[in-house]
Amino acid sequence: MAKIHVTTFVKAPAKRVYDLSRSVNLFQISSSTTFINFLEGPISGLINENDKVVYQAKHFKRSRDLTLKIISVNIPDQITIQLLMKGFINFQHNLYFKAIKNGSFIIDVIEYETSFGLIGKLLDKIFIKNYISKLLLHRNEIIKQYAETAKWKEILTQIK
Repeated sequence: MAKIHVTTFVKAPAKRVYDLSRSVNLFQISSSTTFINFLEGPISGLINENDKVVYQAKHFKRSRDLTLKIISVNIPDQITIQLLMKGFINFQHNLYFKAIKNGSFIIDVIEYETSFGLIGKLLDKIFIKNYISKLLLHRNEIIKQYAETAKWKEILTQIK
């Protein structure tokens, strides 16, 4: 099982960062280079426990259907998401949020197992882990940009 661990500091309150992290609208913005279309589930607002989002995205030069199942939402500390996608036997993304005096941390822990046995493990070492890490860092940078400026209001003040 492969593991990716990323910690991102954001100069903003943890609750704001938490809500931006579960915003479907901000997900679409942060995934603009790969996102194609929502197929099922919430298309705006905040994801909640037991939500299921199915969308199309372009990864590895091919359009793919991906399913996100929201396993748990513990406001404002943690979110667990399971990704169902061809090519992965298991893929779980745990997000943890830690408030500190001058901001907050997003702690991402992704654990996954690729399909295709030894070939999958080789592909993971060559580029899959790096590809996922870059997507995650990009997403966190977008969350940071919105959380640290007034842009967060464009996303969260629309939500009731």
